[in-house]
Amino acid sequence: MSILSSRILVHLKYWNSLGLNLLLPARCLSCGDHANSTNQLCGPCWKNLEFITTPFCERCGHPFVVEQSHLICGDCLHQPPLFAAGRAAFRYDSLIRDLILKLKHGDATYLAKPLGLWLARSGKDLLLKSDVIIPVPLHRWRLFKRRYNQATLLGRELSRHSGVPLLTNILQRRKNTESQHGKSRKARAANVKSVFKIDSKDIALLKKKSILLVDDVWTTGATLEACIKSLKRAGAKDVYVLTLARVVKGV
Repeated sequence: MSILSSRILVHLKYWNSLGLNLLLPARCLSCGDHANSTNQLCGPCWKNLEFITTPFCERCGHPFVVEQSHLICGDCLHQPPLFAAGRAAFRYDSLIRDLILKLKHGDATYLAKPLGLWLARSGKDLLLKSDVIIPVPLHRWRLFKRRYNQATLLGRELSRHSGVPLLTNILQRRKNTESQHGKSRKARAANVKSVFKIDSKDIALLKKKSILLVDDVWTTGATLEACIKSLKRAGAKDVYVLTLARVVKGV
């Protein structure tokens, strides 16, 4: 392609984009007001996003109130978690909750692209350590009703940005459990006990691998722990946890 042709193509793309924006102006993913570009938030909503940034526990990623002389939180020192390290992109608040609910129950699958990008940036260190990405699975009946798994959509975006392979249908939810919403920590753990399984034919795919386990929300960690137990039994070397949002209490 000649230099002149390239310049003409660039100009055509610019004017096409400008015309599309005039006809269909970009809207904020959260509030619906005007945004500078598609698949983005408006200025006020962006300012209200609560990213989890340092200082935080190097093991579980829980934020510290102030800078600490020690790098591991008291909970992880008292009872080390099953995962090698865990991170979440955002504190779970009303803004990110609404975006997750749109993705999860509102058929807003287009949200996976921007949310996945933010997740990839927050979890870049974990992605560098991981051999494969595995999403927390839905039961087949819930997947049939919803038609997609939001964790898989996020995992697909992570794979696209990082090049780390995504493995689906390896970790299986064999029981259609009740929703975890509103349950205590103890009840959540009981609800997902022995729910996740891995077929013997798939064990070779996980043996001695470092796995990045992906989900949308981290509340008490009961579901994540149940998944990790199954992955460890299958021979996984290390399991890292990355979620879009995390419920942070007392901070």
